[in-house]
Amino acid sequence: MTFWQMFNLSFGFFGVQIAYALQSANISRIFATLGADPHQLSFFWILPPLMGMIVQPLIGKWSDRTWCRLGRRKPYLLVGAIVAVLVMVFLPNAGSLNLSTAYVFLGLNAAMWFGLFSLIFLDTSINVAMQPFKMMVGDMVNEKQKATAYSLQSFLCNAGSFAGYLFPIFFTWIGISNTAPEGVVPDSVIYSFYVGAAILILCVLYTFFKVKEMPPKEYAEFHGIDQEAEAKKEKGDGLFKLLVKAPKTFWTVGLVQFFCWSAFLYMWTYTNGAIARNCWGTTDVASAAYQSAGNWVGVLFAVQAVGSILWALVIPRFRNLKTAYVVSLLLGAVGFASVLFIHDQYVLFLSYFLIGFAWAAMLALPFTLLTNALEGSPYMGSYLGLFNCTICLPQIIAAATGGAVLGLVGGSQASMLLLAGVYLVLGALSVGLVEIKRQN
Repeated sequence: MTFWQMFNLSFGFFGVQIAYALQSANISRIFATLGADPHQLSFFWILPPLMGMIVQPLIGKWSDRTWCRLGRRKPYLLVGAIVAVLVMVFLPNAGSLNLSTAYVFLGLNAAMWFGLFSLIFLDTSINVAMQPFKMMVGDMVNEKQKATAYSLQSFLCNAGSFAGYLFPIFFTWIGISNTAPEGVVPDSVIYSFYVGAAILILCVLYTFFKVKEMPPKEYAEFHGIDQEAEAKKEKGDGLFKLLVKAPKTFWTVGLVQFFCWSAFLYMWTYTNGAIARNCWGTTDVASAAYQSAGNWVGVLFAVQAVGSILWALVIPRFRNLKTAYVVSLLLGAVGFASVLFIHDQYVLFLSYFLIGFAWAAMLALPFTLLTNALEGSPYMGSYLGLFNCTICLPQIIAAATGGAVLGLVGGSQASMLLLAGVYLVLGALSVGLVEIKRQN
């Protein structure tokens, strides 16, 4: 494929990632504003990845069998984007519905319940919109170009993250209020979600109309698939059977994913509280200082995105993908560990720049290794959907245990980021178990 063909294939990812960046940088801030205790924050991250574990394998399986006039993966891409846009309009308004002190159930007020269910739908719809981009690269790009295609996708993804992370501080800078009455999300965050939703749908529509997916016969020829033989086996190959027959690469890369995504769940959950305490000296979520720290989280995550963008250009230059993977994760571990010891908001730029190296590798390399191992399989989408469980499951476990672990480290949210660095080191060690399919 030409550069621009690969660019068009992944451009919608730019918009999807803006939505994902707004979610990851602001969810803990939103729920803390709505009244959540720090020990509760990780629990709000359990249901979204749980929904992803259920939905993604189904999207992969269904899209493997969807051959229609609109395409194979593109119908799911469009539906996911539309739902995400609708939810992005409602979620940041959870505190504006006069629900904060009403209908307390299981320790959560009605505003938090509204936000929680909005978050479930947002994360699910973002994943539905995100996954087809990874599948289309697997479908349409040859083995030798896949590392480049996924790195380009990583570049666009991180460019979207950069924009999304900076929206709240940008809107604050132009005069939109960054404070609000207790229990209400500031307008700077609400406007960020509105603009992000508009960009998301425009970018997805660009890819939807620019990309033409292969028809079944051409797809079979491109991947060397015997359509008649596979049609006879199709009924017997359910998701569980496919999981049993998954290549070793699926499981070994999945182990690396376990440590990596646990680490980043801690980052999304605890960065706001960590830097508010370390750099602003506050734990009062209603204070202007805490909301300023919330804006700075977006800046730090934008720095992380810059690191990811630049490192995504470096990754294809490594002669060995495993070496690239290990180096990226170890540098990210240094970034995470350093947060505990830094009390200057600007010095944190270096920490999050290094964390971006790990993020770039996580976006590009697992899918490059897996799709190369699956070359010739008619179940690419099903396996990528199942592989999403290696993203969701560690987040669920980390979220479910986060409150208890936070108690073990004395309630220090910065210490949770040190633990995230340890997880990345374990991930780097696990890369040694991965076998790489040699290109012809």
